[in-house]
Amino acid sequence: MIRASKVHGHYQFKQPAADTVVLAFDDRHRRRMAMTGTRGLEFLLDLEHAVALRGGDALVLDDGRLVEVVAAPEPLLEIRGRDPLHLVRLAWHLGNRHLPTQVMAKALRIRRDHVIADMVKGLGGKVVEIEAPFDPEGGAYAPAHDGGAHDHADHDHHGHQHHDHKHGHDHDHHVHDEHCGHDHGHAHGHAHKHDH
Repeated sequence: MIRASKVHGHYQFKQPAADTVVLAFDDRHRRRMAMTGTRGLEFLLDLEHAVALRGGDALVLDDGRLVEVVAAPEPLLEIRGRDPLHLVRLAWHLGNRHLPTQVMAKALRIRRDHVIADMVKGLGGKVVEIEAPFDPEGGAYAPAHDGGAHDHADHDHHGHQHHDHKHGHDHDHHVHDEHCGHDHGHAHGHAHKHDH
């Protein structure tokens, strides 16, 4: 089977692609994976290191042909705030739960999750269900996607174990406090300021 062992970055190629692969987010961060293009071209993705592929990248086959990467539409939530500051606060709460998040000019996009949707609504955000390609920020979580090790399809028993506080939306009262994102309870959340 022919191999693809190199990647041309975002639209940095001139020649027409021999085929196209349409990949969801989880399948766009792989090192080695058998793939079939939309026109039937079968090949083996065989990279030295796992690479976070984005829509518009091209996989380079051993014979020089290119296979274009297209980001598949996925069921997402688009989150909007009242104003930019409110949107930043909503983004903080998503980041606190380690959720892959796509940052846009006036909105945030995450995978559909009714628990998170309810949280965002409780914080005053607007939530709309959409179908769109998912292209979240790279950031610190990206390496964990090698081989699907950090697949957020199952994050109901990932992020919520150690971040979902039982006191509901009282957590929002501390949103501008730099000490709130840690695993300590709010009963003693500020005590370490006086331990010097």
